[in-house]
Amino acid sequence: MKKSIFVVIPNYNGADWLAASIDSVLAQTYKDFVLVIVDNGSVDDSRTIIESYAAKDDRVRPIFRDKNYGFTGGVNPGLELAIKEDAEFAAPFNNDAIADKNWLKYLADYLRAHPDYGSAACKLLHADGKTFDSTGDQYTTWGLAYPRGRDEQTSNKYDHDTEIFGASGGASMYRVSMLRQIGVFDQDFFAYYEDIDLSFRAQLAGWKIALVPEAIVYHAEGKTSSAMRSGFTTYQYMKNLPMVLVKDVPSELWWHIAVRFWFSYTLFFGNAVLHGKGWSALKGCLTAWWLLPKKGRERRRIQKSRVVTIDYISSMLTHDLPPNAHKLRKLRTLYRRMLGRW
Repeated sequence: MKKSIFVVIPNYNGADWLAASIDSVLAQTYKDFVLVIVDNGSVDDSRTIIESYAAKDDRVRPIFRDKNYGFTGGVNPGLELAIKEDAEFAAPFNNDAIADKNWLKYLADYLRAHPDYGSAACKLLHADGKTFDSTGDQYTTWGLAYPRGRDEQTSNKYDHDTEIFGASGGASMYRVSMLRQIGVFDQDFFAYYEDIDLSFRAQLAGWKIALVPEAIVYHAEGKTSSAMRSGFTTYQYMKNLPMVLVKDVPSELWWHIAVRFWFSYTLFFGNAVLHGKGWSALKGCLTAWWLLPKKGRERRRIQKSRVVTIDYISSMLTHDLPPNAHKLRKLRTLYRRMLGRW
């Protein structure tokens, strides 16, 4: 029987927290869904856990992969299955997240009531519920992305500021017709910023994105990343940030953003070296340069299909540094003071 929503949990060695995540999805008040669990070659007890759920609940569909294909490779098989089976929505969900029982209902209700919106984000709180993890993703005129509200005290601050640039891949809902049009996650990203890339492609194609503040998810940030090798996050950041810039930023905004970005990127590299992660940063840089010709070819297709104005895209960007870019802010302040003296 056809289901309207495909929830997709990617997993890699998450046996210690996976069951709680699955339980929270299966306990949703909205029942018309399939839960696809994509295991990326885990070597812990994940497979046993997944198989036990599949045996007792026919909504659970496991997919076992031969190795770790990252967040993108852990979600895309589920998104592609949703497209193949003509589902209405697909909802990626982190294996270290716990959903409020009405999470699916609120997201689906919103997208059904707003057909021009391609995706909807939830309020993503840290595990203790005291602070925000994300109330939507933002992209800045410095070519840097950030999760809005991260580490701020939980409040209703963002309840009426619901027009956002992007939806976090950790617990959002995508309209399948949008995915059919713009594609799923870019596998080359592996992990981090793949949701920014997808959201940018959605915005360029004319799909709006909203925060649905009634939808709540609790996230134990970083558990999956902690299972990776040392330097993993640094490598992914240095590899993926340039790819968003090259693929998605329209030509009319490109140089304005690129000059600031390459300055920031150089500082990030130096900071990684100072903290003993220079080799990871260098590998990320080299991989990015190796992938950029491919991203340039993809850019031509993406930009050719743009249907929104440059003014609209500019209005969706944050015209400032990310709030947590403290060192860059200090350098910018120093630079402005020096210009004032000259």
